[in-house]
Amino acid sequence: MSKYLLLAYAALTLALGVIQPATASGPNTPEAVVRAFYTWYLEREGGPYQLTDNAIYRYVAKPTVDNLRDDYKHNRLPGGSDYFTRVQDLDENAWLNNMALHPTVALDGVAVIAVTFGAKEKKNLVVFVRQEQGLWKIIKVEDTNNYLGYHQYDVSD
Repeated sequence: MSKYLLLAYAALTLALGVIQPATASGPNTPEAVVRAFYTWYLEREGGPYQLTDNAIYRYVAKPTVDNLRDDYKHNRLPGGSDYFTRVQDLDENAWLNNMALHPTVALDGVAVIAVTFGAKEKKNLVVFVRQEQGLWKIIKVEDTNNYLGYHQYDVSD
């Protein structure tokens, strides 16, 4: 095949959606990155620790991963639970099959996405995503339940 026919074929298959652009997870949107990340993360739940896998950089910003790895190495991970799920134990299949992304809010270049996992026991997280070198990457994950429980502030005064 000539070089021009190969280029035309590649352009046609890309336009028809047969080949996805080379981004973090197909379409380069905050929602697609969050969905792809949690699919990858939860599918690996029984295997090696995801934070130590360099594939995590496809979805999570480098400074976030580097800081979490340093905390992990020094046994300082917050809250006594997994940073990205905010639980100690979970049913991977229930979470994968019951992942709901809520409408995204954009604030100063950061996309904020609420995500609900699970069927019976639901878990709500807020995921912050920012563009890094043209690709959306997760920069922070927060839990919506018992927020003050992580810090044990005394508010009785």
